[in-house]
Amino acid sequence: MSLKSIPIGVRLTAMYFVIMAVAMSALGWIALASMKFSIRRTVDEQLEDRVKGVSELIARSARAVPPASLANELRDHSELGAEETILQVADDNGNWIYQSHWARKHQLPSFKLPPSNRMFSSVRVHGDPFRVLSTQLTVDGRTFGVQVAEPMDDFYEALARFRNLLFALIPLLLVVASAAGFYMSRRALAPVDHITRAAQEINVHNLSARVAVPNSRDELQRLAETLNAMLERIETSLKRISQFTADASHELRTPVALMRTRAELALRRPRTEAEYHETIAQLLQELVRTSDLIEKLMLLARSDSSAEMLHFAKVDLGASLRDVLHQTAALVEDKQLTLHSDLTGDPVLVEGDAQFLRQLFVILIDNAVKYTPTPGTVTVSLTATESSALVSVSDTGIGIDPADLANIFDRFYRADKARSRESGGAGLGLAIGRWIAESHGGAIVAESTPGKGSTFRVTLPRIR
Repeated sequence: MSLKSIPIGVRLTAMYFVIMAVAMSALGWIALASMKFSIRRTVDEQLEDRVKGVSELIARSARAVPPASLANELRDHSELGAEETILQVADDNGNWIYQSHWARKHQLPSFKLPPSNRMFSSVRVHGDPFRVLSTQLTVDGRTFGVQVAEPMDDFYEALARFRNLLFALIPLLLVVASAAGFYMSRRALAPVDHITRAAQEINVHNLSARVAVPNSRDELQRLAETLNAMLERIETSLKRISQFTADASHELRTPVALMRTRAELALRRPRTEAEYHETIAQLLQELVRTSDLIEKLMLLARSDSSAEMLHFAKVDLGASLRDVLHQTAALVEDKQLTLHSDLTGDPVLVEGDAQFLRQLFVILIDNAVKYTPTPGTVTVSLTATESSALVSVSDTGIGIDPADLANIFDRFYRADKARSRESGGAGLGLAIGRWIAESHGGAIVAESTPGKGSTFRVTLPRIR
């Protein structure tokens, strides 16, 4: 079983267990070390106090009594009368001047004058632990060695009991803490299970359903909101695909039915050569329109799939617009319209696909010509700022109703629902134009006044 297959709650509990085990072990070790240090420090302070009392007694008595009588002074001193006192005093030759009862009983190691004024040591005598303080004292040119000790067995037994208590409590606390951690992880992950079950119940037939958003103001709320936003995008995309498929089927059904009807009529009875020629010409005209529609549908389908269609390079918009104006001059002349152009003489460079940008300008000029009655005017202009280039296509045509203006860039949308296929097209041109502009990091907007004309403006980021 791999680690990834283990449920998150179990993994969190295991991590929590390991962290708690390390933390409690470290805390126990620190507690034991602190307790041992505290005991030793307390004992050392007691030994220092005891040595201080002995040193003061020796300093008072050494001047007044001979060494033989010093032992009696030490024995009779009230401060040293405790039976359990471990005390040894030696002269500068290491001979004992005085040994308490417990010092003789335990037989501490031979006394040696410490190299410094005092020295602490921990020793074991017959298996019993002792803490020993050795020091030296000089009085009137005479050197005395003083050694006091304290049995440590009671302290070490208390330390051992504390250690055993820790060894018993830490596993118990780990078990309790792990159980509590598992319970809390299950509680914390319960909303995730609810979100998962809700997401599993959502399918293509009920994409409008959403997961419940907990008002927790944490990662779970953001997760639910993100899932709902994703579902909304998927629902919108599927609606667009369904609408696109329905509209495409409708648009293709009409020319196919028309071509079939004309072909069937032509085959019902013998006809003259001129009649056959007229029928074939009508079929060819419908085939051209249908082929153009299919090309546009394929272009939009590729744009929806984010296919790599554009090939970016430096493009001079002025040169592209001049090519487009030359290409569309015949359309303007056929409809007896006036064409004005206001193009800057300096190069206006953008990063883009020259072929698709020319297609965008052809769509806008063709639209302007199509909806401008004779006599009328179509104006194409190009201006530039420090950071952007602006292409405007204006006409003096029939204009667009304000109710339709917000939808004219939608696919298959026709502002004039009654217009014919011959004059109106499929309603895909402006949708393709908007995609081209946005794919180049730009935007396209429209302004119109019914009966006076329309203006389409394309803004593209400029390079210098």
